[in-house]
Amino acid sequence: MKSLPYFCRGEVIRGFGRGSKELGIPTANFPDSVVDHLPADISTGIYYGWACVGNGDVYKMVMSIGWNPYYKNTKKSMETHVIQTFKEDFYGEILSVVMVGYIRPERSYDSLEALIAAINNDIEEAKVKLELPEHLKLKEDNFFNSVTSLSSTLPPTAASTSQTIMNGH
Repeated sequence: MKSLPYFCRGEVIRGFGRGSKELGIPTANFPDSVVDHLPADISTGIYYGWACVGNGDVYKMVMSIGWNPYYKNTKKSMETHVIQTFKEDFYGEILSVVMVGYIRPERSYDSLEALIAAINNDIEEAKVKLELPEHLKLKEDNFFNSVTSLSSTLPPTAASTSQTIMNGH
């Protein structure tokens, strides 16, 4: 995927409400405006990278992009699991992510337990891969220092050091 690493940012919205409740793995969801601007070569599946809530610290993350076949969604989503425990929800905050690598395609599972096991395997794989020097350097990218305010009137851009909301690489 030539679009990786891919930088994007958006407001955290309420999703399907399954991450924390059913899976025990909370996720932050991007609005349709972010999902709709993904490059064509970013296929559905599981990705890993870095995430930052607001102006906070940068943490490892895994992200599911797609239709969540186990749940048979009809709407494509981007659900980010930040590998960090937060004291409370952060709906309405700005989430900045850099997707740096692809783990696997999305697929359905025979049981909720099998889905949870697969997600936990994805998390462990992400933790290992993000320790590689080429991925660690992206944790320090200026993109994570450029959160100001969210404006829906700003167009997506590919410049990772811009002071605006962006989607690009």
